[in-house]
Amino acid sequence: MAEVKLAAETRTEFGKGAARRIRRDSKVPAVVYGHGADPVHITLPGHELQLALRTPNVLLSLEIDGKTQLAIPKAVQRDAIKGFLDHVDLLLVKRGEKVNVEVYVHTEGELAPGAYLLEHVLSTLNVEAEATHIPESVTVSIAGLEAGAAILAKDIPLPKGTTLATDEDAVVLQVLAAQAEEAPAESAEAEGTEA
Repeated sequence: MAEVKLAAETRTEFGKGAARRIRRDSKVPAVVYGHGADPVHITLPGHELQLALRTPNVLLSLEIDGKTQLAIPKAVQRDAIKGFLDHVDLLLVKRGEKVNVEVYVHTEGELAPGAYLLEHVLSTLNVEAEATHIPESVTVSIAGLEAGAAILAKDIPLPKGTTLATDEDAVVLQVLAAQAEEAPAESAEAEGTEA
């Protein structure tokens, strides 16, 4: 996982008016907290932060008042209509420290021939990983699975140094048999009876 360096400015103005002024300047209000320190309110460059947040669980290297600190996003608030960043909560981390994060579950391969449906019961897994080696996602093979098959959290291979924080017996994926449509056949029989 690559670190993304961002220059942060501390802020002393709070409230809706101050946040609107910050966003008008193409910046994003944020708060950094963790390790027992008081929360620090900052502003970050909007475009650079938007690009960085395209990577799940991105590691941010923040330059705050001449000191460099590592942080990961914990909560991202976006404008419901335009999708712009409204506010970001960042958690301070240290190299070597273990953190709990959610990673996306991706599938590869094809189900067994037939009319089956793949249900994603969980789209993410909660895992514990070293702060500077957080996986972006995990991949599991569904090749050849038939109706009734299920993949549990413990069945998904995790990268080295990553441990499962989700219940190991939680169902992540399951294969369902497709439901046959019987309504048209019933209506055809009803029409035949009326004739």
